[in-house]
Amino acid sequence: MKLRFLGAAREVGRSGVLLDAGKRILFDYGMKVGEKNEFPLQAPSGIDAVVLSHAHLDHTGSSPALYEKANPPCFLTPPTADLASLLLKDSLKVCRLKGERAPFSQFHLKKMERAVIPLGYGRQFPLSRDSSLTFFDAGHVPGSAIAQVYSQHKRIVYTGDFKMEATRMHRGAEPVENCDVLVIESTYEDHDHPDRPKLEKRIAEEARETMDGGGSVLFPAFAVGRSQELLMLVDDLLPGAQAYIDGMSKTATEIAAAHPQYLRNAKALRKAMRDAEWVETDGQRRKAAEEPSVIISSAGMLEGGPALTYLLKLNERSKIILTGYQVEGTNARSLLEKKRVVIDNSQYEVTIPTEYLDMSAHAGRSDLLAFVKRANPEKVFCIHGDKCEEFAEALRGMGFDAKAPRLGDSFEL
Repeated sequence: MKLRFLGAAREVGRSGVLLDAGKRILFDYGMKVGEKNEFPLQAPSGIDAVVLSHAHLDHTGSSPALYEKANPPCFLTPPTADLASLLLKDSLKVCRLKGERAPFSQFHLKKMERAVIPLGYGRQFPLSRDSSLTFFDAGHVPGSAIAQVYSQHKRIVYTGDFKMEATRMHRGAEPVENCDVLVIESTYEDHDHPDRPKLEKRIAEEARETMDGGGSVLFPAFAVGRSQELLMLVDDLLPGAQAYIDGMSKTATEIAAAHPQYLRNAKALRKAMRDAEWVETDGQRRKAAEEPSVIISSAGMLEGGPALTYLLKLNERSKIILTGYQVEGTNARSLLEKKRVVIDNSQYEVTIPTEYLDMSAHAGRSDLLAFVKRANPEKVFCIHGDKCEEFAEALRGMGFDAKAPRLGDSFEL
């Protein structure tokens, strides 16, 4: 039995982990979004199954390319199937607009969609006579899953991205206990996130202060997960505020609401959807920017979508609040660090106040450590983080056999 790391090795993005346990199982196959898109190492031929932990492109963005010369079954939850299709189709569109070569075609995407086997939480699916796959709630975004493969009398757990703490959208990840091998994300191994209720109160207070001063608040938001959570937050903590939702965030919200069993409070989400104005026209965008309001719009890293349009329309009394991780080389990272963005190959200075408030959908350090302790694995592989080596070292200090693999590394289990 062997693990090989095709991506997310000592980095955030382009996830890809290959398990060879008689059957070749590929956990995720994503891309790194940035100034120059990056992709995992090429997967070998003969993949027997693809397992996608959740819809975000850093975990799915290259997956249709696997279907150029093969047709393995693709396991994911029903919400992930719908949301991944949405994001992958959009990534093809973005590549066309930028004049870039996409890693897959529309044909490959349709071929992958036909190979989908939807799998709910807690249901054991037989992969062979002596191996199986089971999903557990990861608490990250709608449909996100922690994957457990049982094979050759070993339990191998791949966390994907997960969050232990309950949020407005999710109940929190289901800990997996007493596995043999754990492959764990390490995105925030060096710190914990702010107390969520206090952070939400601060966001609401800053939004109200901005609107009272005659400005609008722009939340450039990830379409999947963050947009829905912000919509619910605004509806609950800012009663009477005019909320607008725009871009791919709208479709992703409709998809999430169509899978209520994967949400903590589907009723609250549906209410927030009814109370918000759904933007369809440029006239609505002008109105949202001119009148005090809250605007929730893709894209979360400002690499496209209507959020970029709002940047040029907001008055100087407005505010931009970023709530998620910003990859180096993206517009949002440049906005935070340099007050500049690039739109249609032209550079713009942004004078509107911009703030980062950490509403992360990932586990912080304390929860990462707690998860490892509960899992109590014989071997731990720390991936998907900028400080994987430090996390592995900390785990070794606790008595675990922990490693931070490099790109292309293979390990016998």
